[in-house]
Amino acid sequence: MTRYSIQSETFGAHEAWRLSDHLGGATALIARRGATLLSWQVREGAHLRTLSDGHQTPAELEAQSGMRFGLMAPFSNRIADARYSFDGIEHDLQPGVAGAQRGIRHGFVRHADFDLVDTLADDTSALLRLSTQVLRPGAFAGYPFSVDVEVAIRLRGSNLDYAIEARNVGTVAAPFGCGLHPYFRLADDGIERLELQVPARALVLTDPALIPQPGDAAFAAVEATPALDFRTSKTIAGRVIDQAYCDLLTDPDGVLRSRLRDPQSGIGVAVWQTRGLLHAFTGDTVSRDRRASVALEPVEFPTNAYNREDCAASLRLEPGAVRSFRCGFEIFG
Repeated sequence: MTRYSIQSETFGAHEAWRLSDHLGGATALIARRGATLLSWQVREGAHLRTLSDGHQTPAELEAQSGMRFGLMAPFSNRIADARYSFDGIEHDLQPGVAGAQRGIRHGFVRHADFDLVDTLADDTSALLRLSTQVLRPGAFAGYPFSVDVEVAIRLRGSNLDYAIEARNVGTVAAPFGCGLHPYFRLADDGIERLELQVPARALVLTDPALIPQPGDAAFAAVEATPALDFRTSKTIAGRVIDQAYCDLLTDPDGVLRSRLRDPQSGIGVAVWQTRGLLHAFTGDTVSRDRRASVALEPVEFPTNAYNREDCAASLRLEPGAVRSFRCGFEIFG
């Protein structure tokens, strides 16, 4: 028997796969719907400890309630007024919707049933590869582009690695950005004592609808807002956080890492990414278990990137082009 295995399971009516490390004890359960992580457990003594705060029921998964561990593509977070312009053409993501009812976020693939590409389990890791071809002209209002999305999720020890790949299979350029929306629950009694570190030199300034300010006005040095400055680790301690951070500093290995730690147990989770921004959210508006977990979201681009000139070149995916975004979670402490 190899150290790692991948087994098929069900989550209600949904197909899922469990990645297991039989030596270290860690497991990860991933649903076909949205390639969504449902549970991430690590060995703690003689017991398994769940560090994820994922969807607890099939109904939550289907509704994407709270967007727990959802894959965000072809855009992350919000697009202002659900409208954007690309290559001189205006696009409306919510045609026929008016007024306060307009509002779109987190993309489309989180509702898709991904296809299984392949699995690989040996003595080094367990790798699950899933893909979707749901992004096609006519499938979603306001997004007339053809982009294939593949996600590779690897369990290695207690850690999870993600590689999200986008391939433009159409004949015209397409806007594309992605990210991940994980929640981590490190303590049973809430988040107040947890320590957060985000090694960012700048944060993103937004309007009341959480849309970044235009141009350079969107960015400010973190020292100008001490309550949101987590360059050194500090407790959350009642802070309400729904904040994107940018200009992240790399660790010596060249990777960007943000960290959440429970000083009582000593266990911590580091969210790593190779580029992009980190959005931190203390769960103050979720429908279940308010302020029970913290979302640390690695994303390629800032919110409303489709309407930002400073993002236009980077999010543009030419016909035949492939772009990948890598991120993941590590245990420390």
